[in-house]
This record gives sequence, structure tokens and C-alpha cells, in this order.
Amino acid sequence: MLAGTTYGTKGRLRSFSYRHILLRLLWNTTWLLLASWTPPQMYGWRRFLLRMFGAEMGTGARVYGSARVWYPPNLTMGDHAVLGWQAYAYTMGPITIGDHAIVSQFSRLMAGTHDIHSATFQIYAKPITIEPHAWVAAGCFVGPGAHIGEGAVLGGAGVCFGRLEPWTVYAGNPARRIADRTRFIDKVTAS
Repeated sequence: MLAGTTYGTKGRLRSFSYRHILLRLLWNTTWLLLASWTPPQMYGWRRFLLRMFGAEMGTGARVYGSARVWYPPNLTMGDHAVLGWQAYAYTMGPITIGDHAIVSQFSRLMAGTHDIHSATFQIYAKPITIEPHAWVAAGCFVGPGAHIGEGAVLGGAGVCFGRLEPWTVYAGNPARRIADRTRFIDKVTAS
């Protein structure tokens, strides 16, 4: 999926419209002035700002002030989902973080890349999905098109470009399955 290809005034291919670029400029300025310096406890305020710029934010979703969101309309966070300290959501394409899912500090979610077969390295986007109760541990890289299944864990500094099966633990670069994870959610709902 192309990231919104348009043509500039001299017929040159551009990946984003001026409106899109202006919205990102306004968003980054707003986040810098009104959110980036706020204490961790001000989650509600940061949720409000993200919603004002088009993000879908669930009840109790937490985004730290030091986190960065490239384009809020492409971000969906479920109830009590977390985008941790200094995490970066490169929302060139849609990024969905499910209920109770955690993206830990210094992790990178990259929903856009370049076409290596294009003479101009045209930008294109592929969505990222992190299902409920999944955990992307500290310092991970999640690439375009990745799908992290319900309850799956990507261990610290892991790299994921594909699909992680539900209720499993992955680690390494590239991420490899190393263990199963207890399906605690079945135990909670059965009670």
C-alpha cells in the first residue's frame, strides 16, 4: 500500500499531501509543547491530545510523554494498552495495540518502509497488529506487516517482521520461538 502518493508542483512524485505534512507538523508541535514534558501520571491528558488528532484510544490506555507517534490517525490503542517510555510508533500505516498489550521502553513499531525495487525507493506502508495481552519487551523492533498474536511475547531487543503465534515467547534477531506462555486469560474468564 502506497503511503498516499501525490504529485508536487513540478510533477515530481511525493509520498504525502501538503495537508498530511501540515497535520504532522501541527501534531509534533502540539506534542512537544503540551505533552512531551508532562509527568507519567498525566495519561488522560495525553489520551485527549491523541484523540483530538484522530487516534482511537481505549479506556485507560497509557502513552508516556517521551513516546512518539508519527501520525495519530493511524494509531489504535485498546483498553489499558501501553506505549512505553521512549517508544516510537512510526504510524505511516495503521498500528493497532490491543487491550492490555504493552509496548515497552525504547521499542520501535515501524509500519512503513521503502520499495527496494523502485528507482526512487517509493515509500509504502503495511499495518502492524499487536493483539490483546501481548508484550513487546524493551528495545524491540517490529517491522511493517508484523502480527503479534494474543498473549505473545517478543523478548528484549527482539526483531519481528512476520507473525508471532498466540501465547508463545519469541526472542532474537530474527525472532524465534523459544517457549510457550501460560494462557492466563482462560483461567481468569473461567473464574
